[in-house]
Amino acid sequence: MEWDDPYSQRLGSRMASSVSMASVSKSLIFFLLSTLSILPTHTHPLDPLTPTEFTKIQSIVHNSYPKSNHSIAFHYVGLEEPTKTAILSWLEGTATKTPPRQAFIIARINQITHEIIADLPARKIVSDRVYGGYGYPLLTFEEQGTASALPFKHTPFLESIRKRGLKAEEVVCMSFAIGWYGEKRRNKRVVRVLCNYLDGTVNLYMRPIEGITVTVDLEEMKILGFKDRSTVPVPKADGTDYRESSQKPPFRSPLKGISMHQSDGPSFTIDGHTIRWANWDFHLSFDARAGPIISLASIFDLQKQKFRKVLYRGFLSEVFVPYMDLNEEWYYRVFFDAGEYGYGLCAVPLEPLRDCPENAVFMDAYVADHNGTPVNMPNIFCIFERYAGDVMWRHTEASIPGKVIREVRPEVTLVVRMVSTVGNYDYVNDWEFKQSGSIKVTVGLTGLLEVRGSMYTHKDQIKEEAYGTLLAENTLGANHDHFFTYHLDLDVDGDANSFVRSQLLMTPVTDHRSPRRSYWRVVSETAKTESEARIKLGVAQEDLLVVNPNKRTSIGNFIGYRLIPGSVAAPLLSDDDYAQIRGAFTEYNLWITPYNKSEKWAGGLYVDQSRGDDTLARWSLRNREIENKDIVLWYTLGFHHVPYQEDFPVMTTLSSGFELRPANFFESNPVLKVKPPQPDNRSICSRA
Repeated sequence: MEWDDPYSQRLGSRMASSVSMASVSKSLIFFLLSTLSILPTHTHPLDPLTPTEFTKIQSIVHNSYPKSNHSIAFHYVGLEEPTKTAILSWLEGTATKTPPRQAFIIARINQITHEIIADLPARKIVSDRVYGGYGYPLLTFEEQGTASALPFKHTPFLESIRKRGLKAEEVVCMSFAIGWYGEKRRNKRVVRVLCNYLDGTVNLYMRPIEGITVTVDLEEMKILGFKDRSTVPVPKADGTDYRESSQKPPFRSPLKGISMHQSDGPSFTIDGHTIRWANWDFHLSFDARAGPIISLASIFDLQKQKFRKVLYRGFLSEVFVPYMDLNEEWYYRVFFDAGEYGYGLCAVPLEPLRDCPENAVFMDAYVADHNGTPVNMPNIFCIFERYAGDVMWRHTEASIPGKVIREVRPEVTLVVRMVSTVGNYDYVNDWEFKQSGSIKVTVGLTGLLEVRGSMYTHKDQIKEEAYGTLLAENTLGANHDHFFTYHLDLDVDGDANSFVRSQLLMTPVTDHRSPRRSYWRVVSETAKTESEARIKLGVAQEDLLVVNPNKRTSIGNFIGYRLIPGSVAAPLLSDDDYAQIRGAFTEYNLWITPYNKSEKWAGGLYVDQSRGDDTLARWSLRNREIENKDIVLWYTLGFHHVPYQEDFPVMTTLSSGFELRPANFFESNPVLKVKPPQPDNRSICSRA
């Protein structure tokens, strides 16, 4: 699908057009019309800000700082989360009043960063703090777009384009954060603008224009520096276009139709932002920085006949993407996709029947633009029930004389999906809820590589460090990493929890009590302080659990949930590398901290040009007590990406994730009595 909206074309990193419904079947249109009236019967205190509230926030700020004599830019506008105590009291019905409805705003006012809390019912600012530390707030789309347009009015830049034999009208430029590399003095808010070439393809990332760098002051919006360092060939356009309409024969034979149809409609309900499905009840919100936020996830225990708490709040806190190319135009390509660019801001509309199956329901989101005006982001979430032929549990018993017993239960799950396109990468984010009590979180990496133009046309020509893989003529795919750090505030049957590390240890048999020479046993230790809960995965064989030390099953086991890790990768940068100082929260795959409302962003509140002085790694140095406390689990999953030719010109999805799985939370298998869904007559076919 192509998008013609000029706003999204200019910015490149977000598409703001609405999805065309022309390709959606009549049955799906009817389904959407009948189920998309997602109107809340009441306001939830964790609901995201509404368009009306964004407009009110804009007015509140302008009343205190009139535009006539103040320059104002809104860099972040989101819900000022009520205290956890207030939320829990409201849920339990013991609160004397509704939690306050407030907004947190980070604005640049007269080139000074302000942290503002606005009370929405009272229509006033209740807190206004000037930030004077290192680092700057999120880059806005508008300032990135304006900065990227400046080179086209700069004569030296146009001359460099002409001397390369390129057409200026086919050049597309983008803004890059500059990071921090040991400078003692505070830098201005600047970006470096780098450019790519179209002319025969829409895959601009495969046609970099190397050697040209433009430095732009974002406050003054002017060019501070220009450098044309070297000239290398721009890679060819041939074979780079990934659009379906641009492909040429031969083609594969298409697969026969596959459908996920629910003639009786979905099994879940949506009340505002509260979703109920099977035995799950949770709240789904949206944040410009984090994207999806899952809150108040509880599961119904059939045996106890009540809902039990599992997850108070879970979201993606930061995405750290350091590239390994040391060339002058590349060494600073160290991205913090949430803290610098906004993982939620970069969310894109999901395409029915392609991004999400036909039984999906879609939800919009809203953000504030550079001026504080609300912007609708259509089809940002899709929610759907997944059945892919997986098995929840089964057993065939053939040992009983004269009998064969077979019991099978199909696995049907509920998925919440969002896709964030941060520049060249598309991240497919799934939160999947299972009837067994598990929450599975997955991220899929697809999209386009960052490549560097080069002189090489064959691998045998490379005699020096190339920092990547030759993917096509003159095209080097740069080595890089992706680290996804999640904030997981587990409240396992209550908020007083402990972290237990259960190591599986080989134990020799020395007393001849068995012909065996060894076995493994479980040795469990409860972490008392933060330092005891920092874990690098892969070093030991272990189970990692969050337990409620105040509650046990009927036979005496502590009630808990365990973390089942997915892709394990550790940073390979030195501890004194400036990129790693800023990304020190990836040093361990797992951290445990005591709950602190202000500790949300693993890379710090201000990440652009940050210096690593406000990160998860720094907070944890306080070594606070975490036993039988309200604790937060921080988990980092990682990918080391060595590019291969199959990644060219567009990457197939590479996925990984983790699972939060019950561990003695229930008295027995919670899905023993689950009945399989009734078959849809349309889905049953026979073969003569």
